[in-house]
Amino acid sequence: MQGNGLRSRSALSVRRAALLATTIAGLSAAALVAPNLAPKAGLFGAAAQAQNLTDKVQQLAQRPVGFADIVEKVKPSVISVRVKVERPADSTLSEDDLPFPPGSPFERFFRRFGMPKTPNGKEIITGQGSGFFISADGYAVTNNHVVQNAENVTVTTDDGKTFMAKVIGADPRTDLALIKVEGSGFPYVKLADASPRVGDWVLAVGNPFGLGGTVTAGIVSARGRDIGAGPYDDFVQIDAPVNKGNSGGPTFDVDGNVIGVNTAIFSPSGGSVGIAFAIPSDTVKSVIAQLRDKGTVTRGWIGVQIQSVTQDIADSMGLKQTSGALVSEPQPDSPAVKAGIQSGDVIASVDGAPVHDARDLARKIGTLAPGTSVKLEVIHQGQEKTVTLTLGTLPNEKQAANGSQNQREVPESDLPKLGLSLAPASKVQGAGSSGVVVTSVADGGVAADHGLQVGDVILDVGGKTVSTPADVRQSLNEARKEGKHAVLFRVKSREGTKFVALPIGNA
Repeated sequence: MQGNGLRSRSALSVRRAALLATTIAGLSAAALVAPNLAPKAGLFGAAAQAQNLTDKVQQLAQRPVGFADIVEKVKPSVISVRVKVERPADSTLSEDDLPFPPGSPFERFFRRFGMPKTPNGKEIITGQGSGFFISADGYAVTNNHVVQNAENVTVTTDDGKTFMAKVIGADPRTDLALIKVEGSGFPYVKLADASPRVGDWVLAVGNPFGLGGTVTAGIVSARGRDIGAGPYDDFVQIDAPVNKGNSGGPTFDVDGNVIGVNTAIFSPSGGSVGIAFAIPSDTVKSVIAQLRDKGTVTRGWIGVQIQSVTQDIADSMGLKQTSGALVSEPQPDSPAVKAGIQSGDVIASVDGAPVHDARDLARKIGTLAPGTSVKLEVIHQGQEKTVTLTLGTLPNEKQAANGSQNQREVPESDLPKLGLSLAPASKVQGAGSSGVVVTSVADGGVAADHGLQVGDVILDVGGKTVSTPADVRQSLNEARKEGKHAVLFRVKSREGTKFVALPIGNA
């Protein structure tokens, strides 16, 4: 019934197209035999327009209905990826828990099928995902979270053949992995050279719920999405139904090129609600190339803690716009420190390309190789300057945040208008020797509303270093005399150092 309906609609479309073409041709002929009706140049223009419309109608009539031809072309390259992971038998994890960090946005993609025990008392977890070949000699792409910690990996092709696979390399920061199957002549697909446009048709192919190769269709609903998965979030959002087991599978454009790797879904229920996220092909290209060459990914590094410029921060710093990345703290001995970048500087561009926000800067630097020389446009104390530096190598582990403890010692000083109580850091055990410690935060107060917490250390206020509550109050009074409505606090917390713009009254 469905096939007959499609043929009927297709035939109707052709008849309508033919009728429209006949009408256009008639209008063109009428224009040519009635030369007195319009100027000569207008007649030739009308005839050309009519021919152009006729050509477009004919193209529309010849356009195939459905995606069967594309699916037939690309589906053989998509594989099912099955992994086995060992864990201690006395683990507190449940069957639905996953072998990657709790709270990961990827957890809804990993499917488990029972937990048999091994002779040594450990349990075997079996996971299911998807992937796709990118070369005839067996290289395939999948997600890092699909193969992470796997004892062994097997893949099943579209024709039902099963192969053992080796993990060549993985990149947790982008959640990509490269695996290899021994052999040759495998059907493969190409990564797209151009980014998709919002509204373009896409096809998602994968192995949802372990059922085998399945195809769903939709459109690109957004680009550049940040879902909090990592520092390089730049996802393509699609509305094609994507479910568990599709993780690592490809999303194709209508030409059969891979525009993204399915990685995460938004799903309150665990099933598809039409919001899925794919790693864009340009990211896949750069990461997979490094994994294939050396098994790891190295990225450029300038060595700064950064944050986006909010409207409050822009107002307090006298900036005209909210773009750029605000340097909250340069890391010791980093390329940034050697180039003279200081806390409070705003990085506005990289090699002439504007920096939109902190995440944009991280992506731009992360795509460059260590040792690359870059020019940064920096706003320093309201003045623009150009800084040239050589990128270092991004460390594998982030430096730990400060170890200040939430212990209170006298003397304290209150700022009731801000909802804060403060004490010198040197007087609070574990807080260090610099700055002023937040010893209490009033519920519903200005400080609480802007994210300050007990144990945070205020390092400077309005660009001036503070070491006592009196220093804080003096900086606030000076800002008020200058007519400022908000003041920048540089705050060190467990998560790192950041700037917070607090509105000031009679604090």
